[in-house]
Amino acid sequence: MRADRRRVRAIHNRLMRFYGPLRPPRRTEPLEELISTVLSQHTSDANAERAYRSLRTAYPSWDAVVRASSAAVADVIRSGGLANTKASRIQAILREIRIREGGFDLAFLRRRSDPEVREYLTSLPGVGPKTAAVVLAFSLGRAVIPVDTHVHRVSRRLGLVPPKVSAERAHALLEELTREEIRVGLHVGLIRLGREICRAGRPRCEECPLASLCPTAPSLLSQS
Repeated sequence: MRADRRRVRAIHNRLMRFYGPLRPPRRTEPLEELISTVLSQHTSDANAERAYRSLRTAYPSWDAVVRASSAAVADVIRSGGLANTKASRIQAILREIRIREGGFDLAFLRRRSDPEVREYLTSLPGVGPKTAAVVLAFSLGRAVIPVDTHVHRVSRRLGLVPPKVSAERAHALLEELTREEIRVGLHVGLIRLGREICRAGRPRCEECPLASLCPTAPSLLSQS
């Protein structure tokens, strides 16, 4: 375990040298982060941000989102992809929060422990561990590693988690390996690497700052 932690630290250091400071996104309120994360699923950051801006422009209050028809909400967030599914999910989440809290304020989560926040968020309709981890990391400033499709792929190629491990299990394994102070930064670096270099198809190992630390790189490079 100690050797693995040193390797994770080396990975983090190389990512910082390659990309510069691994800063998290601008912190937002928990409910804003939650809805933004739902909109970000299976699309690019640019499309998700466009969809979120369109949603808040069309419906300045969360109550207005709930009162609108699902079809109308879907039309507004069309740029984010999977609009019908996401519109229904967002409305279901908001309705459930209003039933539980009498409104749409999730600021109370700042006073809850990480397990309590995870339990609350994942009990909402369609909210999984990755979405809960994003809210914990980027809204509440907690030391967690959200595992999206990019982080999942890169961490498996690097041998940080087993090849067939699920993204849900990868959350816990990566946090066991990573010191608290670098968890969010490591996520930022791995997700950027996954988007730009360590892609799902043919990764650009010849350009990767982690190639010499990666057990997968030699076989991939030999195929090029």
